[in-house]
Amino acid sequence: MQIDRPLMILVAGPYRSGTNDNPHLIEANVKAMTDTALELYRMGHMPVLGEWFALPLIEAAGSRQIGDDIFNEIFHPIAINLINHCDAILRIGGASTGADEMVKIGQVKEKIIFLDKSKIPNLKR
Repeated sequence: MQIDRPLMILVAGPYRSGTNDNPHLIEANVKAMTDTALELYRMGHMPVLGEWFALPLIEAAGSRQIGDDIFNEIFHPIAINLINHCDAILRIGGASTGADEMVKIGQVKEKIIFLDKSKIPNLKR
């Protein structure tokens, strides 16, 4: 696959999976996705995370805890909608039903799917 233009890439990885909702572990998961996003940006692409859109809205809507009705109304649906605006999805990290669903939806929508960051072309070489 020849890619010669910047891609908008959704970074999909675990958020809550394997954390038992421990905020420190969730924070580490978000950091891993954000660090990957920075790498993609430095490669000449436009990375996005569903969390960047969902979390401020969840807070503004008055969510009291992860997994409450407000959280569930916004968190996953906004990431699914974000796929419509992306060229590609990069799946990172360990087990995650949500991240796996992002990949499946991306495949249905004929988005480019990357399972290995090294397969994404560096446009700034």
